Amino acid sequence: MTFRDNCYNLLMQIPKGKVTTYKAIANKLGSKAYRAVGSAMKNNPNAPQVPCHRVVKSDGSIGEYAYGKNKKIKLLKDEGLSIKGGKIVDFTAVFYEF
Repeated sequence: MTFRDNCYNLLMQIPKGKVTTYKAIANKLGSKAYRAVGSAMKNNPNAPQVPCHRVVKSDGSIGEYAYGKNKKIKLLKDEGLSIKGGKIVDFTAVFYEF
């Protein structure tokens, strides 16, 4: 299995209404390759079924999305998350730890 495949498998564990970070995914994979996780998210061929929109920056900022930041925000809001000023509201309460 490739690094990207491992990232995508982890994404499938994140429930609707929760988010995780690039760092948390890398840590779970025993790596510090946070940017490689970001690259995997950017190149996800099965978005949004493989929910890379649920991955945000460590400070709760939305970050980028292959289909645009506005689409990512819409997907997250549709799952019940609140976003204000480009950040997840109450980030620690909705953070998914592997």
